[in-house]
Order: sequence, then structure tokens, then C-alpha cells
Amino acid sequence: MRSDDIPLHDIKPLVEIHDYTPYYLAAAAAVVLFFLLLVLYLLIRRYCEERRENTRRASRKALEAVDLDDAKQAAYAISRLGRRFAADSPRLQEAFENLERRLEPYKFRKTVPPIDEETRAYFRIYLGMIDV
Repeated sequence: MRSDDIPLHDIKPLVEIHDYTPYYLAAAAAVVLFFLLLVLYLLIRRYCEERRENTRRASRKALEAVDLDDAKQAAYAISRLGRRFAADSPRLQEAFENLERRLEPYKFRKTVPPIDEETRAYFRIYLGMIDV
């Protein structure tokens, strides 16, 4: 047999194969970037929260530092600062309202008597009830 007698099989054209590797790499890079940004955001947020002074803690310290010898200013300060904690629980709300009633005679007057010991005791109880 001669080589001319063998039927020739035509060579088929090259088949185009789609390469998805760049898409996979881009998707993986996007996922990694997303998680890195998320971690960075959480770290920055935590750092800012730690630096920011807790207003409740500051109000508690200010309440503890109220000078009860100056009755009029103490009554106003206790009312203003204590209101921040009154909504924490019904029990604390009731205690604050009771304290407010006891502080009423020390407000809105030109001269006020010194704060009595019973009102001071209610104030100490209210301070003890506050959770910061």
C-alpha cells in the first residue's frame, strides 16, 4: 500500500478553551479584601469606643462627687444627672421619683435649708442601685 492510497484524516482546527483563572483570582482577592476591611473596621470601631469616655460612667462619677453641703446646687445636679439612670428599670424609676420628691423643697427658692439626713440616705441608696 502506498501512502497515496491511505485516506487522509483532516486535522481539526484548534478548539478554544475558556480560561476562568483570572476570574477566580479576582473573586478570591475580593473576598480576602472584604474580610481584611471588615477586620480593620471592627478594630478601629473598638479602639474608638475604648477611647470615648462612657457617659454613664461619667454621670455616675459626677453624682458621687455632688457636694451635699450646697443644698440647692446638689438638688439640681442630682435631678439632672440621676435622670439618666432612671429609665434603667422600674425599681430605679420609682427610687428616682421618690428622691425627686424629697429634693423638691431644695429647689426654686432663694434660701434653702441643708439637706436632711433622710434625703441623704435616699440618695446613697439610689447611688447603690445604679449599675454602670
